[in-house]
Amino acid sequence: MTLPPNTQVFERGWLSANGILFTDAPRSQGGAGPALVDTGYASHSAQTLALVGQALGHRTDLERVFNTHLHSDHCGGNAALQARYPQLVTAIPPGEAETIQHWACDQLSYAPTGQECPRFSFQQLLQANTELTLGAQRWEVHAAPGHDPHAVLLFQPDHACLIAGDALWENGFGVVFPELDGANAFDCVASTLDLIEELAPRTVIPGHGRVFQEVPMALQRARQRLTQFVRNPRQHRHYAAKVLLKFKLLEWQKISETALLQWVAQTPYCRTLHQQLGPEQSLQDWGLGVLEDLVRSGAAQRQTQDEQRWLLNV
Repeated sequence: MTLPPNTQVFERGWLSANGILFTDAPRSQGGAGPALVDTGYASHSAQTLALVGQALGHRTDLERVFNTHLHSDHCGGNAALQARYPQLVTAIPPGEAETIQHWACDQLSYAPTGQECPRFSFQQLLQANTELTLGAQRWEVHAAPGHDPHAVLLFQPDHACLIAGDALWENGFGVVFPELDGANAFDCVASTLDLIEELAPRTVIPGHGRVFQEVPMALQRARQRLTQFVRNPRQHRHYAAKVLLKFKLLEWQKISETALLQWVAQTPYCRTLHQQLGPEQSLQDWGLGVLEDLVRSGAAQRQTQDEQRWLLNV
């Protein structure tokens, strides 16, 4: 794929978001400083440090971090990078700035999703309708609500390259979390897809999955998926439940069925989805049903060992 100069993509998978490294000259040499967009999940922090260190070399420090949004798989490596590079400047979208500053856990997404994110600080805000320098190129910052109400996109017009976060993947987009909270956010997803079409990128770096260039087809698939969710919100909620459980399996790789069901019972979003989708069932039976769906689809395996049933990520 043709990327703008001085740009390197770390394709991470589905537990950690892709990282995009820009090798600007250090600020001490008149450049903007090397930068990383999105830092992965906390359990992959050592890998994040290794990838950045290997790409930059031990004589060059990472100087800037930008987060497209503040879900744990996009900012979970912030704290480790800040510890490794003490002069690092971190910029986040402004919507949750006060919440992050005070680390108000009841208002952040990490506890409701049952996910981990070590506390980090920030020094700057990544404001929509501004520009920043990455890889010696000017990138536009655009608001991209939907999957997350405070998310942003980064667009380089000369190379028609878009850093999309979870607003657009090659096959769909991320769970629309505001909908799970009772907000009407599907319209925001549609507006963000319209914005991407208007920007007309030739290359998209998604939050997860490979870099791709078949953008019109990706937009078509995303809109078809959105139409299905609008017509049947229960389908979106069930998809969200499977995503939450699959994410934890990706993190743990293997866990007993009993322990996973305990996690379901302790996770606020799982309890909310249970009430929305299967209140006539017990929480345990509903959770078992979601697990069965993952096993049937091949996303997980069940194994009996030592008189316990285990769930394995595949």
